[in-house]
Amino acid sequence: MGWHRELLIGFDLETTGTDPREARIVTGAVIEVRGGEPSGRREWLADPGVPIPEDAVAVHGISTERAAAEGRPADQVADAMAEVLTSYWKTGVPVVAYNAAFDLTLLSAELRRHGLPSLRDRLGGVDPAPVIDPYTIDRWVDRYRRGKRNLEAVCAEYGVVLDSAHDALSDALAAARLAGAIATRHPKIASLGPATLHHRQIEWYAQWAADFQTFLRKKGDTTALVDGAWPVRELAEA
Repeated sequence: MGWHRELLIGFDLETTGTDPREARIVTGAVIEVRGGEPSGRREWLADPGVPIPEDAVAVHGISTERAAAEGRPADQVADAMAEVLTSYWKTGVPVVAYNAAFDLTLLSAELRRHGLPSLRDRLGGVDPAPVIDPYTIDRWVDRYRRGKRNLEAVCAEYGVVLDSAHDALSDALAAARLAGAIATRHPKIASLGPATLHHRQIEWYAQWAADFQTFLRKKGDTTALVDGAWPVRELAEA
């Protein structure tokens, strides 16, 4: 049948910024999807404890005032998300996140910030897996395609409907459906088991990072560094 027709867990965060080690969670969603059809879901609104910059508000629509009034404490949200995600990984169910290195690194940073067990600790010392990242897979299987690679653009390429970009639940559902659409178009991706695909993505992401770093240095940024770790980047020691 292929992993893309089995249970997938879409995951997405909307945040205060673009640096996953420094930004804070504002909203998040986890949704169960099987054969493209959604079922169970969890959504969170957090009070990040810091002002939400106006450029971030313009993206996801959540103001500092609303988050403070309606959101749960950030540590409770991060802990709940981590518990939900690790419950799926413990049973081998793939978690799908578009640009997973951002979302999972940010969640990991939040857990550390609040003195909570890491994803790895919750999994008995093993790394979070399997993770399926349509961003990484698409960039590998169709590397020469021109144009943007954001979620909206890649959904359009594969004919996946994205109802409301930058709404965590909509993005999580679209990511899961996009993973299925990529596997359908590229049978070699569908033929890989989730564990094998996870390890391939580690290789593909590292290769992309090395190539992009070389490109930047040739363009004149001689000190450019592109982190090739996936799906969770290393965090600085506290």
